[in-house]
Order: sequence, then structure tokens, then C-alpha cells
Amino acid sequence: MCGIAGVIDFHGRPIDQETLGRLCAALDHRGPDDSGIWVHESEGFSAGLAHTRLAVIDPSPSAHQPMTDPQGRWAIAYNGELYNYPRLREQLPGPFRTSCDTEVALNACIAWGPAAVERFDAMWAMAVVDTQERTGHLSRDPFGIKPLYYAYHDGRLLFASELRAMRSSLHLPTTIDPNALACYLNTGYIPHPYTIYEGVHKLPPGHRLRFDGSGPTEPERFFHLRPPAAPPPTYTYACSELRQRIQTAVTSQRISDVPLGAFLSGGLDSSVVVACLAQAARANGPAHRVKTFSIGYRDHAAYDETRYAEQVARHFNTEHHTFHLTFDDILATLEPMLNHLSEPFADSSLLPTSLVSQHTRQHVTVALSGDGGDELFGGYWRYLGHHYLQQYHRWPACIRKGLIEPLLRRMPSAKSTRWLNRVRQAHKLLRGDLSDPLDRHLAWARHMDDRLAAELLGPHQARKTADNLKHMYKRAPGSWYDTYQPSNGLQRILLADLAIGLPGDMLHKVDTASMCHSLEVRVPLLTADVVHFVAGLPIDYKITGTTGKRILRDAFADVIPENILNRSKMGFEVPMGEFLRHELRDMFNDVVTTQTLRELGLNPKPVARWYDQHTRRQHDHADLLWALLVLCQWHHNHKQIL
Repeated sequence: MCGIAGVIDFHGRPIDQETLGRLCAALDHRGPDDSGIWVHESEGFSAGLAHTRLAVIDPSPSAHQPMTDPQGRWAIAYNGELYNYPRLREQLPGPFRTSCDTEVALNACIAWGPAAVERFDAMWAMAVVDTQERTGHLSRDPFGIKPLYYAYHDGRLLFASELRAMRSSLHLPTTIDPNALACYLNTGYIPHPYTIYEGVHKLPPGHRLRFDGSGPTEPERFFHLRPPAAPPPTYTYACSELRQRIQTAVTSQRISDVPLGAFLSGGLDSSVVVACLAQAARANGPAHRVKTFSIGYRDHAAYDETRYAEQVARHFNTEHHTFHLTFDDILATLEPMLNHLSEPFADSSLLPTSLVSQHTRQHVTVALSGDGGDELFGGYWRYLGHHYLQQYHRWPACIRKGLIEPLLRRMPSAKSTRWLNRVRQAHKLLRGDLSDPLDRHLAWARHMDDRLAAELLGPHQARKTADNLKHMYKRAPGSWYDTYQPSNGLQRILLADLAIGLPGDMLHKVDTASMCHSLEVRVPLLTADVVHFVAGLPIDYKITGTTGKRILRDAFADVIPENILNRSKMGFEVPMGEFLRHELRDMFNDVVTTQTLRELGLNPKPVARWYDQHTRRQHDHADLLWALLVLCQWHHNHKQIL
């Protein structure tokens, strides 16, 4: 993995090489092995690229970036891994000077133009420039595994792998976007194409942005899913085909010239990846054991999955490493990670993900993960919530409205005990007791209901944000296809999460946490071949009643231990609710101040009340309060830089 950045000036003004050097310095953690800049200047068109390298394939100096063709006409800055580069190399004329995938990506773009990316089996963000034609493009992989930010300002196209590099080195306008801010407070992340700053955008997954001598065009989608097969495959065939496709994806992603391993949580998704890695390794002989890595809390069994990970590791005879943490370790990494953030991001599992990445990097440079499985196969509780709500409605209304719901309103809720967590989940389930499945889903996904949002944001902004989020989710499923429109409501919700929540939250978290420690993370479940197949399967192949990931379980039932197959989803939990009641109380009061909230355009009056309700366990506001703490700490850092 690497960091990329650049400036395309459509007036032909000189490119400041010191600025490119500062971009390299700001992205050094993404690529500590090498760095470089490239500059082209001509009348009416200038371009500069910056690159920091994490050397994974062909780590020799010959694979230095930015890379140009032998004539110096073309240049590329590339962040990613092109898994099918040996096959693409055979289709290209060459000659080749290196054995790296970057040169294949460059030659593919020379031979096939911007359409080359449609042939990539890869994760990537890249910039390509043709100095002779004064054209080029930016592009990002189909599912948003790698990030790319851009802005068009003062006749220049500016871009980088991280927003913080652009902010600190390219002197962008830094007006906070109130719509992005409101989305963040509702979801805990900022979905594409928004960023926290007005006029600065995330390039959407599966999109490319072309430019010529007159400037950039609007981003265009280049990746579309294939319509589902009609009739659908039989369930037995689908299980066999899914297993083969995942095995092929994992095998192709083993390609590396540096040490490689896998995250192993003990959950189904990571266990499937490790099972496929182990099978591929056996083909190379018994000496090729898979390296696996897990993390857990030494003294807190309720938050610890390492015993399951160790069982899977023994089952597949991996070289397993368990890193034991305390809650003090989580608290110690909190401020450094908050200070590292480019924009507010409130998924608290960022903290343990950073720690497991830090420890894993001591042993390998590349790690495979099972990310994407929940969105593809229906693993989150909110997908099953529709069934639970349907069952709840079978109770007589007099019992529901006259007894259960009034009782629940008076009961405390928290994640700290099994009983209080059940109450919290019941509160959340009833918050989504709405007729429209999409309204239900968004109610369960949001950090605050309409009433809290209106108090904090104001009624107008709260309504506008709720409408905006619903519009994004309604539009997203259809955007995956050229002509086909999925009709099943739950199928559409999974596709919307794949388009919006996955890149905005999960993949952003993994990229931020891993690249902070110069660790490359690959996600084989998100190869196009797997996603094309899974997205087109009937919804009951994935979710049946209260069972999610049905087909993934059945496809690997003969190789994964039975208790791992049937485990309830646990997640990478942090007891943030308890931290806010105790260890983070002083930090919250110091950081989330009336002045800061007003500077952000938020109403400070209800925040103190919500915090008091949370500490008294009258309501569980952990997600919202943590989002406010992250936001205010980010705002403090933002002002320091300005």
C-alpha cells in the first residue's frame, strides 16, 4: 500500500515541488519504504504527482513511483494491489522494465485508456497523466477499499489519499459543510461524496474522474453489477460456486514479495478466509503455515473472542499470535488516533483495530481480513430486526402498547451487562417500528432519533439530513446496475449498505487504522467475482428468519468448526458507554464545551442533559456522546492547524 497525491493545474502555473515534498511527508506512514515526486510543466497545463511507497510486490528500486513510461509521456501514482497483473501483463505489448503491478497498471492505461480499470481485479486509488494529450484520470476501486479525496479549486485539481495531507499542504478552503456534519452525527461517519469540508469530495467507489486541458469532468461510474441469473441457481449449486469463488479470491490475494498473514477474530468471515488460506498454503507443502493474528481483552471475557480465534488457529494449524490488551491500552491509544483523523469518525472499534494492526505489523507487511461479509451475506442484527419486529407485532396491541412499551421506557439500558444490553436492543428495535423497511433500517443505523436530531441540529437541518440519508439509500441499489432494479426491500438494503455504509465506515476504519501503522490489509470477500455472484442470489439464500449468512455457513460447513459456524456475532466491541461514565468523564467535559458546540453550529443545551441521562443509566447515549467527543476533539485540532 502507498500514499498518493497530486496537483493538476489547468492554467499551466508552475508546480511547487516543496508542496509535493510536504505531501510525501504527510503521507509517510502509508508508505515508509520510499517516496518520490514527478513534475511536468507546459504552457496551459502543469501536473505534479507525489507518492510514498509500502513495497509489497517487486520491492526493488526499479518499481519506484511516480512511474513513467520510457518516453516520459505518461505518469502514474498508484496506491493498491492489482491481483490479476500477471494475466494482464500477458495481454500487453510491453516491454516491461520491472516485475511490479504498477507498471502493468500504467501500460494497461496506455493501451486501453481509462477503460483499463474495468479489467482490474484489484483494490486501488490512482492518478494517470498523459502529458502529450493533456488528459488523464483519477479512479477508485469498485467497493471503496482504498480512499481518494479531491477538490477543484482555483483552476487546479487537487487530490490525495488522505484529507489531512490535502488540508495541511495544499491550502484548501476549510469551511465545514453543515450537511456533512449532520450526516456524521447521525451515522458516525461521513458518506461519499461528502467530506467535512465544503468543496472537497471523496471520489465514490467504482468511479473515475477524467480531465483534459480545460479541467475535470464529473465523476462517472465504471463498475456495474451483473443482473441476477434467471432463474437463480439451486441452493446446492450456489453453495459450491460460492466456495470456489472465495477460494479463488483468497488464493489470488496471497501474491506478495513480503511476509503475509491474516486477521483472525474467531468469527465466521475471518475463519472462512483463514480456511481458504490454509488450503492454498497446503498446496505449497507443510512448511508453509499461515500466520494469523487476533487481539482480545485479558481481563474482560465479555469483550474477548480470542478463545474462538485460537480454536480456529489450532484447527487449521496456523502460526497464531494473540495480543492481549487491557482497557488501559485502549484508552492510551485514544488521543493519538483521534489526533490522526482527517475528519470526524466515530466508530470506536477503530481503537482496537489500530492496536491489532500495530502488533500485526511487527510480524508481516500484508494481512487478509474478512471485511465485507456482513454486508454481503446479511450478518448485522439490523437485517434480522425486520423479522423480530414482525414477530413482535403478532402480540396483542394491548400488551405491546399498554404493558411492554411503557415498561421499557422506564427501564435503564446500557451495554455493560447482558440484561441492560437486551433492554438497549429492545429500545432500538422499537425505534424502528415503522412501515417502510428502509425507514426501519435507517432508524436502527442512526445514532439519534428525529427528536434528538431536532434538538441538536435544529428542526430544519434534522429533516433535511433525514431526507438526504433516505435519498442516498433509495438511490444506491439501482446505481449498481445498468438496467436491472432489485425489487426485494431487504435485498435493496444490503446493496445500499454495500454502497454507502461499507466504504464510509468499515473500510474507512480499516484503512485508517492499518495504514497508520504501515500495514496493508486485503479483503478477498470484496473481489468483483464474489460480489457479482452473491449480490444476485435470492435474499433467502442469505437471510432466513433469525439466521444471517446462511449460504456462507453452509458453503463452508464441512471445514469450519461447528461452534464457530453457529456463533452469534460479537463484533470488535469497546465499552465506550462505561468509559464515558468513568475514565473519559474529565476529557468529555474539557472537550465538549458550550463554546465548541456553538462554533460547530450545534445546540449545546441538550448535550449536558444527555450526558447526565447516560451517566445515570436512564438512557444509553454512548454512540452519540462519543461522536460529539470525537467531533469536538477534531475541531480543536482543526483550529490548531489553521
